[in-house]
Amino acid sequence: MEKTQRIADEKRAYTLTDRGTWLATKDKDKLEMVIVLEGDPVLFNQYGVMAVNPQKHKHVKYKEATELINWIISKEGQHTIASVRDKHGNQLFIPNAK
Repeated sequence: MEKTQRIADEKRAYTLTDRGTWLATKDKDKLEMVIVLEGDPVLFNQYGVMAVNPQKHKHVKYKEATELINWIISKEGQHTIASVRDKHGNQLFIPNAK
């Protein structure tokens, strides 16, 4: 994604990128690009988590996976996700487990 941003910047073109990559590279690469659209629901980039079925894959650590999932969707996990910031203090993720 970083290379895509650099090429788009060089060609004065448009590209789509995720917020984390944009924030991590815009200063480092001295990009002259600006955000022209953000927040549109069609750009929603959902992350998800699920455990693999232990009946189909005997080697998985289902108990541990379930513990991780429960932590991620817990109040503490959601707070931790929301607190992830870049070096400039920008929030990188918006938790939405409900």
